[in-house]
Amino acid sequence: MKNILSMVCLLAITFTAPAQVNLGKLIKKKTGLDTGSSGLTEDEVVRGLKEALATGSRNASGQASRTDGYFRNPSIKIPFPPEAEKMESTVRGLGMDEQADRFILALNRAAEDAASEAAQVFVTAITQMTVTDAMGILKGEDDAATRYLERTTSDTLYGKFKPIVQSSMEKVEVTRHWNPVASSYNKVPFVKPVNPDLEDYVTRKAMAGLFTLVAAEESKIRKDPAARVTDLLKKVFGGQ
Repeated sequence: MKNILSMVCLLAITFTAPAQVNLGKLIKKKTGLDTGSSGLTEDEVVRGLKEALATGSRNASGQASRTDGYFRNPSIKIPFPPEAEKMESTVRGLGMDEQADRFILALNRAAEDAASEAAQVFVTAITQMTVTDAMGILKGEDDAATRYLERTTSDTLYGKFKPIVQSSMEKVEVTRHWNPVASSYNKVPFVKPVNPDLEDYVTRKAMAGLFTLVAAEESKIRKDPAARVTDLLKKVFGGQ
């Protein structure tokens, strides 16, 4: 199945044509894909892209916010903060594997709580997307839609995520799991004490993991027919 980007050069041809130009015939002529007798209008392409983004965003938010959504997913699991990596190896060497593991679990539970807020933030950004935005995404790379969401929602997401992360960190007692690890490490001779901003760290890692999942959803919708769950998505992305 050819990628949606196969339409891009054809869209430029249609911008100066009437709104109901049959893109299907043009696409079939240029690529061999038959989009059906009804054709595709510019409005359908834009609506299809918005629908794809909304679908992918909801899926990504749902995956991330469920129990173990971060913790059991190696691609987005939140580890010790980078500045504390030496601390982790040191305390594990002292036989504190269980304490270190509990701390990592607590970080990921906080991110899972926050991820439930993402879907509505994404949907708001998608509804505000202009035709120019949409065409830019279609002309972009395979993750262009994800990058659009990252660019337009990151500030809002951070503002919504951080208070939830703060609350969740209290609920899962991140500090209680962090303190014995940090205390044991700081007793090691000649080490430099480490005190990262855990709330900022978890918030930013939670957001990064979410965009990783959105990119995966975008890729599926572009390339996998089974991921196109509505008639409009099938028409715009699959030529069906």
